[in-house]
Amino acid sequence: MSLDSQSLTRGAPPPLFASELDAQDSRGRLLHGIALAVAAKGYAATTIADIVASARVSKRTFYQHFSGKEACFSALYIAASTHALTVLRDAVSDDLPWQVQVERAILAYFETLAEDPGRARTLYIEVLRMGAPGLVLRRAVHARFAHWIVEAVGASRVASEAEQAMMLSLAEAVVGGIHELVLKAIEGDTPVNLAPLVAPASRLVRAVFKDAIAD
Repeated sequence: MSLDSQSLTRGAPPPLFASELDAQDSRGRLLHGIALAVAAKGYAATTIADIVASARVSKRTFYQHFSGKEACFSALYIAASTHALTVLRDAVSDDLPWQVQVERAILAYFETLAEDPGRARTLYIEVLRMGAPGLVLRRAVHARFAHWIVEAVGASRVASEAEQAMMLSLAEAVVGGIHELVLKAIEGDTPVNLAPLVAPASRLVRAVFKDAIAD
């Protein structure tokens, strides 16, 4: 497991996606460079030469920050997923019922994905081109999203550890279902339209947790 994926598994908050890509330092430029290269050619076909050309830095600078393409793309994936999770958290308000909070958060999350199809492909498609390391990263990200769902629906109020573990398993299943909905929507080359998915995704969360969480 790479250092980046270890940090993600531990839950350490990496820099936000937007901050990384907008940064003027060489690391930020490299993440921007690999984002552009992967968007144009896909992960498998992207080379370090492509990355440094897009970033307008030298290979020497690249290796000062990353051991290789996998490490660089892992950093991009972690930043992108952290940004997406931040969007979810910022969309909720404690003074609203959890059902409303979940729907608002899902809407905000889908909107940010649709605004940047390259980010969507990074999170849902290109990470799988990495093979086993990509699966490790995706699993860690899914776990973070599942923990957010548990918090958002108020499952942390469940007293029993066994019940809390069950809630987390349910949340992981929900994350997997929503992931497949989004993946199906972005696999083609047509413009990404995730608006029709807000209702079924929100309904899925409500259906899973309505009997488990008191209003």
